[in-house]
Amino acid sequence: MANNKIPDWVTAELFEDVLKTDIEGYSKVKNFKAEIGSAAGENYATIMLRIHVEVELKDGKFKKVSFMMKLPHQLEILQEMTKKNNMFDMERSMYLQYVPEMEALYKAAGLEITFGAKSYDLKNAKSDYVALEDLGMRGFKNANRLEGLDQTHTERVLLKLAQWHAASAVRVATKGPYPEDLIIGFFKDDNRPMMTEMTRSLGEKFLKCCATYEGNEAYIEKVKELQPVIMDKMFEMAKVDPTEFNVLNHGDSWSNNIMFQYDAFGKIKEVYMVDYQLPKYGTVAQDLQYFLLSSTKFEDKLSKFDYYIKRYHSYLVEHLKILKYSKPIPSLRDIHLSLFKHGSFGFSVATGVMAGVLLDPTEKASFENFVGDTEAGVDFQMQLYSGPRYRRHIEGVMPWLLNRGALESN
Repeated sequence: MANNKIPDWVTAELFEDVLKTDIEGYSKVKNFKAEIGSAAGENYATIMLRIHVEVELKDGKFKKVSFMMKLPHQLEILQEMTKKNNMFDMERSMYLQYVPEMEALYKAAGLEITFGAKSYDLKNAKSDYVALEDLGMRGFKNANRLEGLDQTHTERVLLKLAQWHAASAVRVATKGPYPEDLIIGFFKDDNRPMMTEMTRSLGEKFLKCCATYEGNEAYIEKVKELQPVIMDKMFEMAKVDPTEFNVLNHGDSWSNNIMFQYDAFGKIKEVYMVDYQLPKYGTVAQDLQYFLLSSTKFEDKLSKFDYYIKRYHSYLVEHLKILKYSKPIPSLRDIHLSLFKHGSFGFSVATGVMAGVLLDPTEKASFENFVGDTEAGVDFQMQLYSGPRYRRHIEGVMPWLLNRGALESN
């Protein structure tokens, strides 16, 4: 391995076919550089590379292009997890098959809607990979995860999620069910022991910190009762209930997996979702709670939650109608009922991804420390739940979850 994490087979030759196809007048590669593309704490499960290429054209001019490349982590537990769940095959099939299918549904209805970056096939890759255009070249960037998304950003993301959900539901109505791996997602029986152990370990640290949160007396006993059964509840949520409105969830819809493009006046022009590694067919309650609880700003997170669900629902209805959805359109009440029914997933989000989103940048932020029982791991896990920013959010979220019945263990 060169540069600690960059494999020596990631070379200019690997991208030659893509460059020949994509760049008019391509002659040869003048310069090629691969570098680590994300900082600690910005991406846990994979290695992200940014590939910089300077190309010489046939007319003697030069052009700079850039790609993003996702590779498996070198950590054994993560390699095993990504292999067992076909996470790279899954993401590549999302980019190469399902995303284009959803976009084609809109095109047929007279709307140009794009859901993500352009994806590439690399013939001689020596490991699992996902290769994508570098959206940064078109001015796309993440919002500030620590501040959280304001109302304008949140509504634009909800519009994109509603468009995606609508298309994914229409696809089932017209083409039939998704394959089993998209229906089960990450909730496979052979993942259960690892997920249970990880949840138990993090749950212990959360309970320790929870005892120091202001107002914890109202809910800490409920949290203790929930700990042994929370994984059962997650697997219960993962079962598809045919009486609910079901969609293909993005599955990992937090702020770093959402890219914004702005115009010259700073207005949002476009929103793309990235990182389609964990798609899961089922209740919309998954994506909605995951996104709204993990990634919105503190002032809006709870006070505007119901308003945001109403906005999402209006976008959803509009796009189901555009795509001529042939089944009953869910009511706003149906969406709220799903959210209440799967409320314990909100607790899982608040004690899981929300903690990672709100953590100050630190070199200790790694998957090893997220799951490890080393001194560094325990220290990192305690840091997740004890920082002032997380404490502020969780002290608001826990009473809200309690009042919605989301902390019931039965």
